[in-house]
Amino acid sequence: MSIITTFIVPHPPLIIPDIGRGEESRIQDTINSYHEIAKRIGEIKPDTIIISSPHAHCYRDYFYISPGATSEGDFSRFGAPQVKFKVNYDESLINKISSVAKQEGVLAGTEGGPLTQLDHGTMVPLYFINQYCKSYKLIVISPSGLSANEHLKFGKLIQSVIPEDKKVVFVASGDLSHKLKEEGPYGLAKEGPIFDEKFVEIISKGNLSELLKIDRRLVSKASECGLNSFIMMSGVLDGYQVESKLLSYEGPFGVGYAVAMFEIINQDELENPYVKVAKDALEYYLEHQKIMPTPKNLIDDLANNKAGVFVSIYKYDQLRGCVGTISPSTNCIADEIIQMSISAGLMDPRFNQVKKKELPYLKYKVDVLLPPTPIESSKELDVKKYGVIVYHSYKSGLLLPNIEGIDTIEKQISIARQKAGIREHEPYKMKRFEVIRHY
Repeated sequence: MSIITTFIVPHPPLIIPDIGRGEESRIQDTINSYHEIAKRIGEIKPDTIIISSPHAHCYRDYFYISPGATSEGDFSRFGAPQVKFKVNYDESLINKISSVAKQEGVLAGTEGGPLTQLDHGTMVPLYFINQYCKSYKLIVISPSGLSANEHLKFGKLIQSVIPEDKKVVFVASGDLSHKLKEEGPYGLAKEGPIFDEKFVEIISKGNLSELLKIDRRLVSKASECGLNSFIMMSGVLDGYQVESKLLSYEGPFGVGYAVAMFEIINQDELENPYVKVAKDALEYYLEHQKIMPTPKNLIDDLANNKAGVFVSIYKYDQLRGCVGTISPSTNCIADEIIQMSISAGLMDPRFNQVKKKELPYLKYKVDVLLPPTPIESSKELDVKKYGVIVYHSYKSGLLLPNIEGIDTIEKQISIARQKAGIREHEPYKMKRFEVIRHY
């Protein structure tokens, strides 16, 4: 993974002097912060800049990636046609993201949309970036109307397909609440300042997982336009230790503008923290014959959240053990991983216990389960996207999503039913669930 740095930026057109005509001086802190992040991008000299913009061509149920080899745009709509842009798109990486998304059942790609001009959510960041960085290719991605978890998953997918030899920065473009002041263009809602205050606190502390927990009713009433872009960005950073820096926050015009930078720490030396806990837990147990204490200095999600967890262990790409829980049984996700890793290595009845001499050859995968939802029929399943829980009376069986060799819903249900010990003539009910996968 070659993401170097990610950024959160606003996109008010009046920040451009030809448009603001002096009014931009009222957001001077934002301007200064924009120059700081643009200088940083210039220092990185990225091969590709990915911008997520809520004002590009958007769909309710699809992440649209702007297609083609080039694109242009200007600020004619805002009275400044002389401020122009022409960019080259990174077609090879666009095609790779689209291809992997299709394979993984993620609704994303270049299909169904027109060749459009650059939007202001893209051009405002480029106005500053181009002052310090000229030689790069661009990808413009639109957030969608899909859930916050889908934006997180798509960010993780983007992270997974970036070639090791490509330097990439990700710019999440979006404004905060549009309802901060009575005299502002959108008026005042009490939820506006509350949303912005909560967002600034999350970014200041670097607890990006908390973005998914913001009450959606608060989000709706605050009338923001950037949260899905920011959650997608957090998916791009998933599994890495990050230094978070809020550079500025302002809202003099009744709209909230935040600028922030997220630097990956010692990128080449870090393991995915979820996988590291699983690996360390089994190795510690085999060495000391006791359960590893909860590690210190964990990322927020591991230390403070609870969830069902499955740990899968592989040797030479063949399954060596897999054990998990549907719902949490410990105080945090880290402790859940510790318990399940030891169980997967030593207590899966399908395999002999893992020996110390095998440890150098093992690989680990950690699936964190999102809350399951009851469903009425198999038509609501998708083997790539959803896992399934089949249950009858006290018996239940679970099968994770996107398992190699499980390519039909019927097969998925059948195996889950067999695991539960539910006979063919017995009735059963189902729940579906999604996972956040770490490996």
